[in-house]
Amino acid sequence: MIPFAFHSFFRTFAPMITKEELEGKRIAVLLSGGVDSAVVVYCLAQLGLKPDCFYIKIGPDEEEEWDCTSEEDLEMATAVAHKYGCQLEVVDCHREYWDQVTRYTMEKVRTGMTPNPDVMCNRLIKFGAFHEKRGHDYDLIATGHYAQTETDGEGRKWLTTSPDPVKDQTDFLAQIYDWQLQKALFPIGHYVKDEVRQIAEREHLVNAKRKDSQGICFLGKINYNEYIRRFLGEQPGDVIELETGRCIGQHRGLWFHTIGQRKGMGFGGGPWFVVKKDVEKNILYVSHGYDPATAYKQDFSIRDFHYLTPLHEGEALPHRITFKIRHTPGYLPGTLEPMANGNFVVHADALIHGVAPGQFCVIYDEQHHRCFGSAEIGL
Repeated sequence: MIPFAFHSFFRTFAPMITKEELEGKRIAVLLSGGVDSAVVVYCLAQLGLKPDCFYIKIGPDEEEEWDCTSEEDLEMATAVAHKYGCQLEVVDCHREYWDQVTRYTMEKVRTGMTPNPDVMCNRLIKFGAFHEKRGHDYDLIATGHYAQTETDGEGRKWLTTSPDPVKDQTDFLAQIYDWQLQKALFPIGHYVKDEVRQIAEREHLVNAKRKDSQGICFLGKINYNEYIRRFLGEQPGDVIELETGRCIGQHRGLWFHTIGQRKGMGFGGGPWFVVKKDVEKNILYVSHGYDPATAYKQDFSIRDFHYLTPLHEGEALPHRITFKIRHTPGYLPGTLEPMANGNFVVHADALIHGVAPGQFCVIYDEQHHRCFGSAEIGL
């Protein structure tokens, strides 16, 4: 096992990767320049392994305009790979990102929905385009995600949650394909963020104190609204108070707003909550107050459920579940009702805020341990 146990801040009960599990495996590590993937290389090096490292190059066409951090990221990744005697290769997935992830994002926001580019980036780029270019030469692709996997008695591999409720990233992985999960390796998934930071500082990693990226996947400091504006521009329309029909102002484009939004509205007399979009008439509907009933929902449909691990014939998702509709530390309890068309209705135990069409609803077991997959919230 990884020789960490003598440090008091590590939990001895956490499942750790053993050298025996990885014996003879060809391992690729995706280095981002951040501390998490750097500690992945350290973990593997402690097992006597020397994985090949890859930096996926994604960036806008005009880096100066977008304040892209890719140059600094690459410098950090290079330093980490060099420290552990690993080769580093840059894999250019720029075109694939803008052709696939950006197209998905713009198609969704244009129709008034709320997409999640980070979720699709994992499926289409980290475990997709990279695999097509280089990952197919490797048995395992290791990343710095806060997630774990387990294998059941039948040999099926499942995605399971991290002990860090704040950093857990299973929701971002809930659209990857089964074959991608089979190749995924998450060496730091059994740690919480503070433990990873402590490892990095103890080992004097160059990015030990580097802040986590808060932007869109791969795009550094790019503001989401600027990302949208670049492709869709602006399309002003009325902002209407739902209860009264009163026009309170103008929006610059429905795609700059999401259901449940209550910050950055820019309208006087607030607070205001976005509660509805009329794409055909280009109207944004809002409700006034600190806790308007129209901002909450308890039942909603989800469509095209994506199973991370295929179920056997006769198997079904559990009736009692926990779920997430956005990246938050908490898991919401509820029940799952199957429909005749193969879709589902989620019945939350309590009213929840900001259920937005297009978001992914990620489904877990009742103990929020095993992640079954995700589906898009319907209109």
